[in-house]
Amino acid sequence: MTKPATVGILTEPYLYEWQVHAIERLQEETDVEIPLVVHNGDTTEYEAESWNQKKRVGLDDIVQFFDLLREERAWTFILAERSIGRLLGDEQRLWHRHTAERIDCLADAAHVSCEPQTENGWNELPDEIVDRLAAECDVVVRFGFGLIRGAVLTAPEYGVLSFHPADIRNYRGMGPPPIFHDGRTQAGSTLQRVNESIDGGEIVAYDDVSLQDCHTLWDVFDRIALKQIELLADGISNLRDPTVDPESVPDDQLGEMYYRDRRRTLAFSGRVLAKNVAGRIRRRFERNRSPEEQIDRPSKSSN
Repeated sequence: MTKPATVGILTEPYLYEWQVHAIERLQEETDVEIPLVVHNGDTTEYEAESWNQKKRVGLDDIVQFFDLLREERAWTFILAERSIGRLLGDEQRLWHRHTAERIDCLADAAHVSCEPQTENGWNELPDEIVDRLAAECDVVVRFGFGLIRGAVLTAPEYGVLSFHPADIRNYRGMGPPPIFHDGRTQAGSTLQRVNESIDGGEIVAYDDVSLQDCHTLWDVFDRIALKQIELLADGISNLRDPTVDPESVPDDQLGEMYYRDRRRTLAFSGRVLAKNVAGRIRRRFERNRSPEEQIDRPSKSSN
């Protein structure tokens, strides 16, 4: 069997639906095995599926809003707008959560939990977990644990792969929020072999996506997630192809770093909120137009 033949998964106690689809597609298109799934034991949210069926605002949501307000400041209103959108029928299915131990495509894997050592926002995995990943997995895919560093990055033969929902040569850090804020009509999605820098690793797979009909920030997240479902299998296939070399991007060619503090400002969040609201209104208007009006309207490609 061509290496990498075994893939390990780093995740929270849950996986998002798009991540499940990415793993399923990987298994369908390659003959890799997934022997080990490592869960972040620091994550305290055990009722993963409860997020999926939320239909009303409760007291716990109000408490959470004020807790977030202290940390996220103006960005809290963007998160609140997302929750209101869900209550109004925006299902956001790609972001439904599924408890990792109950996912069919991971049923044959061993599931272990660990608590990383955290310092200044970076996480390091315990030695026993690193040793097990190195022994059982040729490559590891990171779907959780935040920023990671230390021995785990080089312990598997093919390293640790992670998605960045943007082009690291343009939008590092936050990714979609500044892309949407700036009104871009195209974005990228990067699968990279990570190192001890933020969004500065080797590019294993990359592709562009059009954002022409993305009305809200959440549409942008969805569009990029759909591309990432494809990129995981593409990236593993690239690692197995001796003619493909992961692309190392020189530091001077890496894009500007967009730190989360920027999204907490009133100016940044206010613009994103206004665009989200306007986008929802526009989407509703387009859905309510008659078929005749839709036929008569010139397409964007004809302009």
